[in-house]
Amino acid sequence: MLESNSLFVKDENGTEVEMEILFTFEDEERKKKYVVFCDPNVDTEEVYASVYDDEGNLLPVETEAEWEMIEEVLGAFQEEENDEE
Repeated sequence: MLESNSLFVKDENGTEVEMEILFTFEDEERKKKYVVFCDPNVDTEEVYASVYDDEGNLLPVETEAEWEMIEEVLGAFQEEENDEE
């Protein structure tokens, strides 16, 4: 699991941008770990997701099936957040 509530990614210009980690989860079937994050400095509801390894390196999501699974997990996360409010 990632150790802090933020991570850094490079934007299209090569500039490092600090992102806020919303949550992480593991998919036992695929044997992969995922992180879902957003840019706290932008007023949109856009979120990003990536696979990460044991060293904390971000790797791309490779298949459409993975994206669909991530969207389901994100939907459940958002429902849980709404229920808590």
